[in-house]
Amino acid sequence: MANAAKLKKEEYSNWDDQVLEDKIAELTADLQKLKFGHAVNPLENPMLIKTVRRNIATLKTEQSRRTL
Repeated sequence: MANAAKLKKEEYSNWDDQVLEDKIAELTADLQKLKFGHAVNPLENPMLIKTVRRNIATLKTEQSRRTL
């Protein structure tokens, strides 16, 4: 499942574009699983959803920054 740690710029700034896209897809799938799982059976730590959502946003922002 998803790592609860916030991504740091040093981690993702060295990734190439394909790795960035793969990680976004992986985190999006994890987020969907977390949301469905939380609807059925409440998560022990619901802040995981927030952290994963923010990590996706961070990576998408980096992806946009690279295209400019």
